Amino acid sequence: MSQARLKIEAARAALEYVESGMVLGMGTGSTVNAFIDELISSGRSLAGAVSSSEATTGKLREAGIEVLDLNHTGGLELYIDGADEVDAHRRLIKGGGGALTREKVIAEASRRFVCIVDESKCVNVLGDFPLPVEVVPLARALVARKLVGLGGRPELRNDFVTDNGNLILDVRKLDLVDPVAVEGEINQIPGVVTNGLFARRPADLVLVAGERGVERRGRL
Repeated sequence: MSQARLKIEAARAALEYVESGMVLGMGTGSTVNAFIDELISSGRSLAGAVSSSEATTGKLREAGIEVLDLNHTGGLELYIDGADEVDAHRRLIKGGGGALTREKVIAEASRRFVCIVDESKCVNVLGDFPLPVEVVPLARALVARKLVGLGGRPELRNDFVTDNGNLILDVRKLDLVDPVAVEGEINQIPGVVTNGLFARRPADLVLVAGERGVERRGRL
């Protein structure tokens, strides 16, 4: 089964947790795009959605789903998003698409977080995928030096600016055996907006699509 098909299967499985009339938190990326397509096909009607990126906002509006401001909605019942890596404890690396800050905000605002991935994203220890770190432009070099001091190898993501007007450093070679500690340590560096470790607030449920079907890790 192709990776594209597996993404569709994971997205379809997430529909089980979506109720008509919800205000739904929505992530960013190809698997989320598949979820939006499946949501429309299912006929479920949302009260609206809170979007984590301009790209997702555009797709939601094309689908006729009202995009709402998190400042006005308050807490959300459910957040749906993909990931670049997932470990056995449902901790994630996210931000390959550069939307990590808004994704982290919406995940924190949501009572339940369902992560949808294909089996290629599952790892024993996080870190093969470079860790995205969003930084304010003034602090790019400072933060890069601090990340080198932590054992990382940061690279500026070329020709990319986040929806928040910031830069992304993609960091390889970090020791992420304790991702909760590393998440907090990086976030304490002045100039860091946030990083792509979702360890302090992991997914509540991960839906992993593979050749044998969809595996459910965790519970809601």
